Amino acid sequence: MQVLRSVVLFVLAAFAEIGGAWLVWQGVREHKGLLWMGAGVIALGVYGLVATLQPDAHFGRILAAYGGVFVAGSLLWGVLVDGFRPDRWDLIGAALCLAGVGVIMYAPR
Repeated sequence: MQVLRSVVLFVLAAFAEIGGAWLVWQGVREHKGLLWMGAGVIALGVYGLVATLQPDAHFGRILAAYGGVFVAGSLLWGVLVDGFRPDRWDLIGAALCLAGVGVIMYAPR
């Protein structure tokens, strides 16, 4: 149950952070304005809150593992939202990052 909760929190955190950064990007780079940027800042704040809900108490471990989720999630966001087509090296890199998440977070201690 702890692992499932942790995975769900990582997915929610990725959605909030990547979505927030994307909203800020849209506001600035695509000239969509302050409302988009403000929504992005709020989403980034939600990311910070969700990250604190992880069952593991070690900030460094959570953020290190989340880095791998962020890499894979960013590529997926690009595919779903921006029409990005990852190549095999993108996919291999994302798989390595997710393997790192598994080792960092879920290896027996």
